[in-house]
Amino acid sequence: MTSKEIRELSPAEIETKLRSAREQLLGLRLRKQTGQVEKTHELRALRKDIARLETARTAHSKTKAA
Repeated sequence: MTSKEIRELSPAEIETKLRSAREQLLGLRLRKQTGQVEKTHELRALRKDIARLETARTAHSKTKAA
């Protein structure tokens, strides 16, 4: 998911995407510990997506407060 796509989302959509990304990351971490993950690059990509979503959420809250 790109930054541009994330910026176009509403705050509620950002929250749901953030929640699902965190659930996916947890699942991947657990699978990695048991040796079931073949595509380890997905972990890094999910962490970056979560960071982008957090940044967009903060930006939305700051514009709302100002």
